[in-house]
Amino acid sequence: MENKEPSNRPDNKNKFPVGGKPPKFRLDWLYLLIGLSLIGLYFTRDIQTSKDVSWTEFEKILSGNNINKIVVYTDADKLDAYIKKDSANAVLKEDAEKMGDMPKISVNIPSAAKFSDYIEKVKTEKNLRIDVIYEKGDGTLSRILWFFGPTVLLVALWFYMMRRMAGGGGAGGMFSVGKSKAQLFDKDSKVKVTFKDVAGLAEAKQEIQEIVEFLKNPGRYTELGGKIPKGALLVGPPGTGKTLLAKAVAGEANVPFFSLSGSDFVEMFVGVGASRVRDLFRQAKEKSPCIIFIDEIDAVGRARGKNINMGANDERESTLNQLLTEMDGFGTNSGIIVLAATNRADILDKALLRAGRFDRQIYVELPDLNDRKEIFAVHLRPIKIDESVDTELLARQTPGFSGADIANVCNEAALIAARNGKKVVAKQDFMNAVDRIVGGLEKRNKITTDAEKRSIALHEAGHATLSWFLEHAHPLVKVTIVPRGKALGAAWYLPEERQITTKEQMFDEMCATLGGRAAEDLVLGRISSGAMNDLERVTKQAFYMVAYLGMSEKLPNICYYDSSGQDYGFTKPYSEETSRIIDSEVSRIINEQYERAKRILDEHKEGHQRLADVLIEREVIYAEDLEKIFGKRPWTSRSEEIFASAKTGNEAENDPESENNRTIPEGAVPTDVCK
Repeated sequence: MENKEPSNRPDNKNKFPVGGKPPKFRLDWLYLLIGLSLIGLYFTRDIQTSKDVSWTEFEKILSGNNINKIVVYTDADKLDAYIKKDSANAVLKEDAEKMGDMPKISVNIPSAAKFSDYIEKVKTEKNLRIDVIYEKGDGTLSRILWFFGPTVLLVALWFYMMRRMAGGGGAGGMFSVGKSKAQLFDKDSKVKVTFKDVAGLAEAKQEIQEIVEFLKNPGRYTELGGKIPKGALLVGPPGTGKTLLAKAVAGEANVPFFSLSGSDFVEMFVGVGASRVRDLFRQAKEKSPCIIFIDEIDAVGRARGKNINMGANDERESTLNQLLTEMDGFGTNSGIIVLAATNRADILDKALLRAGRFDRQIYVELPDLNDRKEIFAVHLRPIKIDESVDTELLARQTPGFSGADIANVCNEAALIAARNGKKVVAKQDFMNAVDRIVGGLEKRNKITTDAEKRSIALHEAGHATLSWFLEHAHPLVKVTIVPRGKALGAAWYLPEERQITTKEQMFDEMCATLGGRAAEDLVLGRISSGAMNDLERVTKQAFYMVAYLGMSEKLPNICYYDSSGQDYGFTKPYSEETSRIIDSEVSRIINEQYERAKRILDEHKEGHQRLADVLIEREVIYAEDLEKIFGKRPWTSRSEEIFASAKTGNEAENDPESENNRTIPEGAVPTDVCK
């Protein structure tokens, strides 16, 4: 059977001849219609501003002393006479109420010259006081501005507000608020960041590159039955390069790349977030295959039901629901890959992390030694350095630094060199930059008494002595009593990068941390507030050992840590009796290490006292100073060997008054002496 078209379809095409589609509606026409309506109101309103009268009537009104001002228009042979308020009702009668506060009459005159002679004669005969003003024109323009000026300003203000609400204007007006704010990068966009600019992160780059290759050459994978992944989540601490990886994808991919932040979905209007998600994926389908990158996705991906406004209709939840539907719902989004970055993966909704939405979780960890060397090499490219700069030494001195921290070190070193008038950046500038970033700004002008200075010296010498004689304590490199930042004294160590930590190593670290308080107690017979930072760190570490690592005698092999990130709500996962046991075990461990620190200091009290005296005299001491007092350290780590082989020649720069003349690595938080 032959299918016939309904008879009305050709009529529809004739009605819309261009492609058979109706013309696109533009809100600008609506604005124009509203503006014309407002202007029409002024034309149709029943307000009379002046009354035309004859010359005879004007003479009667003038002779009755009812006029206070006359405006003569010389070019139009016409005048406006303003009536006194107390005479308006008698002169204008029923028209007075329509004219407002400034009633006036209009009169045609023979000429301005003849009227001038006439008015002077009348004023003299009748003894009238009337202001006469001569103007060119007939006052039509001023009346138009007076009548329609407020309307024009109102319409202009309305247009301005509509375009502001639209987030930058456009024909959509305020209704474009639900449109996606994603920034589009395609092959024509100039994105300068490539994978060559991303140092380290070999495993993360491999997975990211595989996603890009899948979009470029999908047949290579689909021939074996593979499917394109729906999404990949970049997880890691701040500053490790998650967003930089996404920028590299935009620079390497030959497919469209949509980039936006999680907060771009959130708006004060209800439903806008979900609308923007729909619009984003609509644009992505049109550009498929493509990549969508959502930075800081935790702004909208937080676990549902755990927001601050308990039970309320949260805009973020509706946005998340729409995102979940778009990523893996009934609709097909083939060829669209969603990349997202966050450093708070533990608070994300579980439905967002399941396979089929974010199929891969790529962990971007803090860089290790080799990665830091590569990162330094990248950031040193634009900096003019001399031969003394060694990336191996710089990488050794910055354990725990992220890529952003390393970039800050390089920039700070360049600023320090420029401040000192140097032409190139030397190794010592990098050392000073590490000092500045970790310890804070040097404050030599801070006033301290002799007693305080001695207490600080004994405190820091206690840390130095214990770190020298404890096998698993971090090797000491430098101790200073020069105030930096909020600390009155600080100690720098060269820690080993460990993958696991034993119980004995933790005990030695705690003992060395308590060396400052133990030295004050043992030598001065009193304690001060300077050990607050030490006690805070030790207490947290002891609780971590007992409650999470199962390293206590009374609670062995028990862990109350929740790695899923769900926490335990408002209740603890253990009883009150267990809580008391945890508190007692934490106190026992700390007290044992404190007594151990006092014993070791008592055994080496002469060397400790000499060390404190040198510190008071010179304000800064180094590992070689401890070796002269205590002898060679019984244990030498790999980090100490590399650092010793790469010294910058402290013997040549022997000014003991300035700690900026000595080379130090970084690794430990400065030990606070006083808060």
